[in-house]
Amino acid sequence: MGRVLVGITGWTEPTLIKESDFYPPDAKTPEGRLRFYASRFPIVEVDATYYSPPNERNSVLWIERTPPDFTFNIKAYSMLTQHPTRTDRFYKDLREQLPQELAEKKNLYPDKVPPDVLDEVWDRFASALMPLHSAGKLGALLFQFPPWFVIARRNKDYIVECAERLSDFRIAVELRHKSWFEGPNVEETLSFLEDHSLPFVCVDMPQGFDSSLPPVAAATAKDLAMVRFHGRDPEQWKKKEATAAERFKYDYTDEELGEWTPKVAELAEQARETHVLMNNCYRDYAVKSARQFATLLDAEIEPED
Repeated sequence: MGRVLVGITGWTEPTLIKESDFYPPDAKTPEGRLRFYASRFPIVEVDATYYSPPNERNSVLWIERTPPDFTFNIKAYSMLTQHPTRTDRFYKDLREQLPQELAEKKNLYPDKVPPDVLDEVWDRFASALMPLHSAGKLGALLFQFPPWFVIARRNKDYIVECAERLSDFRIAVELRHKSWFEGPNVEETLSFLEDHSLPFVCVDMPQGFDSSLPPVAAATAKDLAMVRFHGRDPEQWKKKEATAAERFKYDYTDEELGEWTPKVAELAEQARETHVLMNNCYRDYAVKSARQFATLLDAEIEPED
């Protein structure tokens, strides 16, 4: 059976820091909080790299502040996943190279950015993460595609392009449109990912939306499987102006988490490593869920006599 790593998506979420007692009083700095978190969990997903591109200095600091066997999953920069990217969070020197009408917009879209500038974004993203990779602490790059990224040949080709552009790393694919799992598309989607040895990101999330995927557990790569928990509150999910913490505000019950323990045990039999990330990032909900899931999984894998 492969190794299972359980953690949360982001140790810097403001409500976790300010509205819970997870961190001790002496963990008052980013360094202190990361060191404490890494003493409690073996893996974390970095969410901030979706909003602003990563930099090499942070990668080096993260290496220094965590144990040798700690794992970082990195959420891919929005520009690379076909999401709109805030212009003021784009590389300053590259922003200055953009046509004036683009540079003055609030958001940038990848198909509007000059190809040579976009190539530079890819190169910088990879370079910033190379220290983590070289230190053996980079788990996977999470490519979470937008709700309008439907099943289509062009989008499959783009997923393959992402993997090729970042061939030194491991990418995992999270889809956010129901078309990928409607009817016969289930087999087509999983076969496509398996053919390219790309890990499918299994999700637990609210149902009934165009962005909803069913709670399917599938290992489409031999080296890595991944599960992310987004909560199950449809009212929170559809709030357009909600913060990330508000949207994923959900306190899983033991019974709900228990639905996934046999699934994750099965994934662990098929993949060398399985990452389970709690994204119900409101106050201490995620850390509570991660701790409880790890306990339930241990019981599932090693049942009492």
